Amino acid sequence: MKSADKNMSTKKAPTEKAPIKKAPNKNVKASMCLMGLGQLMYGQIGKGLLYLAVLALGVAYFIRRGGADLAGLFTLGTREADTWLGIQGDNSVVMLLMGILAVIALLLLAAVHVSNVRDARETQRRTERGGRPATFREDVKQLLDRKFYKTVLFLPVLGVCVFNILPILFMIAIAFTNYGGNIVPPKLVDWVGLDNFVQITTLSQFAPTFGRILAWNLLWAVCSTALNYFAGLGLALLLNKDCVKGKVFWRAFPILAYAVPGFITLLGFKFMFSYGGPINQLITAAGYRAVGFLDIDAKWIARLIGFGVNAWVSIPSIMLLATGILSNRDMTLTEAARIDGASPWQQFRRITLPFVLFSTTPVLLGQFIGNFNNFGVFYFLRGGLYIDGYFLASDTDLLINWLYNLSISNNYYNIGAAISLVIFGITSLISLVIYTRSSSYREEDTFR
Repeated sequence: MKSADKNMSTKKAPTEKAPIKKAPNKNVKASMCLMGLGQLMYGQIGKGLLYLAVLALGVAYFIRRGGADLAGLFTLGTREADTWLGIQGDNSVVMLLMGILAVIALLLLAAVHVSNVRDARETQRRTERGGRPATFREDVKQLLDRKFYKTVLFLPVLGVCVFNILPILFMIAIAFTNYGGNIVPPKLVDWVGLDNFVQITTLSQFAPTFGRILAWNLLWAVCSTALNYFAGLGLALLLNKDCVKGKVFWRAFPILAYAVPGFITLLGFKFMFSYGGPINQLITAAGYRAVGFLDIDAKWIARLIGFGVNAWVSIPSIMLLATGILSNRDMTLTEAARIDGASPWQQFRRITLPFVLFSTTPVLLGQFIGNFNNFGVFYFLRGGLYIDGYFLASDTDLLINWLYNLSISNNYYNIGAAISLVIFGITSLISLVIYTRSSSYREEDTFR
């Protein structure tokens, strides 16, 4: 029996494939040491030279400028300019920007190096399976066929890095410097860590204003989002009623809200509620005194006008969205609930609202973030007012308006950048918490 088992094991051994080595061979190690060298050792001349050219360009950039830019990112300059003495100093803001650009270039170069190692590793797997290294023509064909998405996305990703990621990183970096006020080029800017965030929450100059505006901003975002959403949903439900005539007209009417630019609409409402506007003309014609709807002491009146104006601009989009969603709902559930004795409110709360919320939760979160950062409403209605008890702000300003007043109008760039990070943290945290707890995320197959 033992001899038979040995014979069977010896017969099976030749049919098994040789295991592929997991350890990198000398060609892969060569690519780890020098970009493109492993490809050259495999005979992939075109690809190897291309990787070497990228490495040479990267090294040349960092020798000529990139290395100095990286060093300047940490120092932000060491020599201050003096026009009287003719001393040409360092521009800290430019050094910060170019330093961030150098970091992005370094990360892109590292990504290319990782791609080079992965390519050499893939070639090792192919050769160990009995294949041959891919030629340059085959690689180009792959980039135009199976890997065409990489070819198409290369320039957009590069553009996103330069035109989107770079400004965002620059703004984040400014939040940790003392750039602003009297400290602007040619004066040198320094890194201050978390001092700007400490100033926002502790200094008597900023802290009271920050607390009041933050509380009002949260109230505004929640209430305006709820008002716009449920009003738009209510109008959509109303248009689905059989008793409503002219549905085509009423569904097309909200499109007019998009035909007029938003800032023109806001300026129109500002004129309507001004002292010389038509509303005050009607009031004075009735024998009463003109009302300062948007005056410096019109706190809640101005806020309520803001809610109304924002609703006028935002409700049509929600109504159109909800109308399309409601047209796809299963009416058998509503009919069954009605036969069982459910009231219209119960039908709405148990069937219609969950269905619409399931489909519109991401849109609802987008509305919340948009309302939280709604710069235009109060800027065009009441911009430029500074009220006692607020530092460079009014009682209707949101954080985004205060950020604008601080940074653009009064050169507090560091404080404005810190506030922008606070806005990002608040909106992202609230959005993630709400979305991960919603049925759109947790019960994806509920209405399928």
